[in-house]
Amino acid sequence: MGRPSVPFFLVLVVGTPLLLAAQYLDYYSTAKPSTTWLNNKDFFYSYSFARHILSIEQHETHSGMAYYITAGFLCVSSISPCNEFLFAVSIDTSNEFSNPQILWSANQAHPVRENATLELAAGGNLVLRDADGSHVWSSNSSGRSVDRMMITKIGNLVLFDHRNAAVWQSFAHPTDTLVLGQSLMEGMRLTTTTSAANKTGNLFYITVRSDGLFAFVEESQLYFSFNTSRYKEGNDSTRVIFRNGNLAILWYYYIKLPESNSSQYMRLESDGHLRLYDYDFPSATWTMAYDVMQLDDCHYPTVCGEYGVCTGGQCTCPLENNSSSSYFKPVDERKSNLGCTPLTPISCQEIRHHQLLTIPDVSYFDLNPTVVDATSIDECKQACLNNCSCMAVLFRDRMSVSHGECVWLTEVLSLHSIQPETTGYNSTAYLKVQLSPSDENKKKLIVGATLGAVTTLALLIIVVTLYLQKRIKYEEKDEEFDFDQLSGMPTRYSFQKLSESTEGFSRKLGEGGFGSVFEGKLGEERVAVKRLEGARQGKKEFLAEVETIGSIEHINLVGLIGFCAEKSERLLVYEYMSRGSLDRWIYYRHNNVPLDWCTRCRIIMDIAKGLCYLHEECKRKIAHLDIKPQNILLDDNFNAKVADFGLCKLINRDQSKVVTMMRGTPGYLAPEWLTSAITEKVDVYSFGVVIMEIISGRKNIDNSQPEEDVHLINLLQVKEQNNQLIDLIDKHCDDMVSREEEVIQMMKLAVWCLQTDCTRRPSMSTVIKVMEGAMSIETFDANSIMFVQDNPSAYSAPSQASILSGPR
Repeated sequence: MGRPSVPFFLVLVVGTPLLLAAQYLDYYSTAKPSTTWLNNKDFFYSYSFARHILSIEQHETHSGMAYYITAGFLCVSSISPCNEFLFAVSIDTSNEFSNPQILWSANQAHPVRENATLELAAGGNLVLRDADGSHVWSSNSSGRSVDRMMITKIGNLVLFDHRNAAVWQSFAHPTDTLVLGQSLMEGMRLTTTTSAANKTGNLFYITVRSDGLFAFVEESQLYFSFNTSRYKEGNDSTRVIFRNGNLAILWYYYIKLPESNSSQYMRLESDGHLRLYDYDFPSATWTMAYDVMQLDDCHYPTVCGEYGVCTGGQCTCPLENNSSSSYFKPVDERKSNLGCTPLTPISCQEIRHHQLLTIPDVSYFDLNPTVVDATSIDECKQACLNNCSCMAVLFRDRMSVSHGECVWLTEVLSLHSIQPETTGYNSTAYLKVQLSPSDENKKKLIVGATLGAVTTLALLIIVVTLYLQKRIKYEEKDEEFDFDQLSGMPTRYSFQKLSESTEGFSRKLGEGGFGSVFEGKLGEERVAVKRLEGARQGKKEFLAEVETIGSIEHINLVGLIGFCAEKSERLLVYEYMSRGSLDRWIYYRHNNVPLDWCTRCRIIMDIAKGLCYLHEECKRKIAHLDIKPQNILLDDNFNAKVADFGLCKLINRDQSKVVTMMRGTPGYLAPEWLTSAITEKVDVYSFGVVIMEIISGRKNIDNSQPEEDVHLINLLQVKEQNNQLIDLIDKHCDDMVSREEEVIQMMKLAVWCLQTDCTRRPSMSTVIKVMEGAMSIETFDANSIMFVQDNPSAYSAPSQASILSGPR
């Protein structure tokens, strides 16, 4: 987008009822105090994408083509109309196919909205405020005789005083980008930018020190250095300057770069690379011309995410040498570069169950590691096991010496494979893992099984013989039943048809609910096929449940399309939900953009309507008994549907209670499970837990939190008692913070649903009325809610109410 064809700087006094007459500036590159710019399309003559406040024209010496260095409001939102703007300096090439490239921004972590203001005040301070008047950023230059603001030809935004001295300049506060002619002085940093695609933000930074240029990740882990200490003379400060053809340090010591005849800039990006970009005028595109650090891809800290092992540019999860046992799983099966996560989270309270997993021939990127005083492998490993903050150690030894170097890691980013014969040293990683209770008990079980082998074997033979005889008779009788004789059933598919539709059950979506779920296609329709595992029902019993679930139709319940029952195979075909389960959108495991408040409210309402239908509108009352984010599925438009209600117990309307063995998911179980007297109100309790997870954007039980914050419902009690509910709001969602009153009302509805006494919880129809504004919330003291510290080992195994399950 080019420069507007008419002047557009209007003087607007904010905070007073008077609107002064329009004042046109003599030069687009300069502005005077007192001037205020209003960020809206009317003020800027309908320019909605890039709204230029200052602009200076440049000409390429080689091509003769023009471009502009501008300062103003720049849209960074992916939606239209734009709702996020930065006050930024950018290069605008006046080509409709080329977006402006941001060189510097004042508010990269806090975009402003339409009708935000930028004021160059009479006192000399440059101040950015959001549409609601809240302070976002300022130059802190009040009282310094600022005479004018100017944009220079190389992209420096400067405030000058009456003596033509620079009072403040953007080059003194770099963000993630350098332009030709710009310098980094000793102590300055380039820092990666937070964005919709990079929610980690500020993970990497490059800084200039007295001894050279250094790049770090997570503040202290060094992955690149250009050390000049042996070349430096005297006590002069070190500075780095970006010139055409080199990145000069100390003026005479430099990193060589490709020379260019066009515009260039250099950017530190979210993957840790420092890349040089050239502008190609014929194609009107910016192209990556050079990777300045020139590191091997595997030597970048996050190339394979946390715990990922990089080998020849490919990412895998750690696997112990000569072992098929795995203690790690991919964060995303389809995106191996996102890293791995331990199957069992490491807890300091379980330090006695910690052990070290041996991964040979791997090294770590850190050039300045923490070395522990341990000369043997055993000392190195034991030191780590005795300290909970140690997540891994690397033991390195030169192949020609007898002792080695023990390196501690308190956080494990990407590892990379090595070939000792090439590197000249051995390096083995020992990753800390935590054994699950089942792993601990395996040895005891083996000993017990050995001692009772003869008795157990004899008993097993008797039991198996009796079972097989009964099974044969049962199947002979069951095979006589013909499904086709019943009408009104969901579509019946052959096992071969469903196998073909899922490409041999190869397109796996997830696991849970008695089986695995696969993506399939029947004709032009995408479906989710659940292949049940361990199904022991005969065809008649299975048919009865299919008939029951297939008759339930509601916009907020996942619909059953068909089924398959051939020999021992039991499969269910459900409608496909494109955005998957709710947990992936509220826990941010997949780098998703945080859901806005309206979407979260709509999801909560959809869940309530689905449960209300099951509880109050079906012919037979249905309690779900396992409400959690993993059982809430979302379509393209983030409409929510309840899944897995086929696992429920059916409650007759003339029954107020049903006694059943405990089932469900720890953290979502209502207190009455301890007494085994339950009603559909257990779903209301679980619904209250889910509300709090949606609002807070975190798991109900999160062992990565400090000990006092692990249990969300316990934390809710404390915050409600101290009138600090606002602390629980998901900080990733700006509009939730701005709509504090609505969010707190929703939390109070959750408190109502979480009452220890199930008779005091609202029905789901009451919940809907409250959310629609037809009823008010009944308030309770925080002591009236109780979080049950779930201990599954204290309960008997849950009964399998039904083998039906929805897609995940």
